[in-house]
Amino acid sequence: MKFLAGVISAAGLGVAAVVAIVASGAYDVAASVPHLPTTDWLLQTTMERSVAARADTVGAPPEDLSDPARIRRGASHFSVLCSTCHGAPGVEVSDIGKGLDPPAPSLGEVAREWSPRELFWIVDHGVKFTGMPAFGATQSASEIWDIVAFLRALPGISPEDYQRTTA
Repeated sequence: MKFLAGVISAAGLGVAAVVAIVASGAYDVAASVPHLPTTDWLLQTTMERSVAARADTVGAPPEDLSDPARIRRGASHFSVLCSTCHGAPGVEVSDIGKGLDPPAPSLGEVAREWSPRELFWIVDHGVKFTGMPAFGATQSASEIWDIVAFLRALPGISPEDYQRTTA
């Protein structure tokens, strides 16, 4: 019983501390100041687990994700919608993207870490606290699958190929 009372007291103190920090404005929310490592871990882990838990709601990916026409369409969408923050082969992240905290990942490096369904879910729904918008509000499912097809091919696309594809 004493243990349970201790746990409840500790939890109450933790909640009180969080409320005090929030109410005092002590936590700096400026995007020009990096998150604390604990905050980075908490946000990243929450995002990864949330996407994994929800990606199963996405229907099966189309069989033609490796179709060059689909990849070209996806590259065109990516060029307009994504490259500002994420950069692209031979394209530097814009000033807007450089001001994000957390920074948008280089998708050529991380796209293969996500399944097609997870990538679709992220592009469709966006990610809170990251600057990643929900493109499902403006893009069709077919257009989002085109972007996913491009993201799956992205690690093997040279700057020259990207330039030719999006010209």
